[in-house]
Amino acid sequence: MIGIQITPSREVADAIQRGMPVVALESTIISHGMPYPQNVEVARKVEEVVRSCGAIPATVAVIEGVPRIGLTDDEIELLGKEGTNIMKCSRRDLGYVIGRRLNGACTVSATMRIITNYNGNGVNVFATGGIGGVHRCVEKTLDVSSDLREFSKSPIIVVCAGIKAILDLPKTLEYLETEGIPVIGYGTDELPAFYSYSSGLKLELRSDSPKEIADIFYAQRYIMNSNHGILVTNPIPKEKETPHEVIDSAISRALKEADEKGISGKRITPFLLARVSELTEGQSLCSNIELVQNNAKLAAQIAIELSTLKKQEKK
Repeated sequence: MIGIQITPSREVADAIQRGMPVVALESTIISHGMPYPQNVEVARKVEEVVRSCGAIPATVAVIEGVPRIGLTDDEIELLGKEGTNIMKCSRRDLGYVIGRRLNGACTVSATMRIITNYNGNGVNVFATGGIGGVHRCVEKTLDVSSDLREFSKSPIIVVCAGIKAILDLPKTLEYLETEGIPVIGYGTDELPAFYSYSSGLKLELRSDSPKEIADIFYAQRYIMNSNHGILVTNPIPKEKETPHEVIDSAISRALKEADEKGISGKRITPFLLARVSELTEGQSLCSNIELVQNNAKLAAQIAIELSTLKKQEKK
């Protein structure tokens, strides 16, 4: 095991050293979230969005046992081509994948753990599509994503379009409240519903600017000395959403099929996302692509404001 350590790309390491804005990106959306080659095209486009805003993208994965922050084009291509043959890693699986020198695509929790362990002060902003949460029928399965627990351990701003729509949104909000995690609506008073603009669930916290979010995080992290993360929920643009009635019908059918096939655990989310895409004739996938890019843009703007704030406070 000697010599293995969390390794940033040269570009990311240089950016961290210089205090430049960096945005972390997860990799399961490449391997498990979309079909090839669309997954690779989207991954590269998301990185382009971050760069065009003035920040440095850092896609996170485990490559041959090495936790990497920032991937090459070839490594992104590898994750895309291998797809679901790549191990999907939550924070639980990191030691296993690293110890066995495997390739691993990182979920939200694994991404947060890696960037926090590398440098708790270097990469504080992370863009994803949607976070995991409390699964439907949790009373029977006790299936709760490790993403939620990681928020209480990693001081990261996570920008998403809400909780994945296949999950139990009210219960997930309750869980986050119990863990003391701020859930902030960006430009909205309601929780976005991933594919759809709003879930109808009210949020207590709202922000209308990237600077305000940076100020909130700075106060929580550096004034209150909190190790908790912040969840920023950024609604998909209304013109790009998939309507509630379309999504709800597809999810209900996909859940029934998953139950009939005995699909559970790690396999359930990729199955449901793929099946919902089929049932909506690709409409949900188009929404997914749009919301990821929308989140990357906001995350880059927040990272820039946070970088500026840190530099000002050092003077």
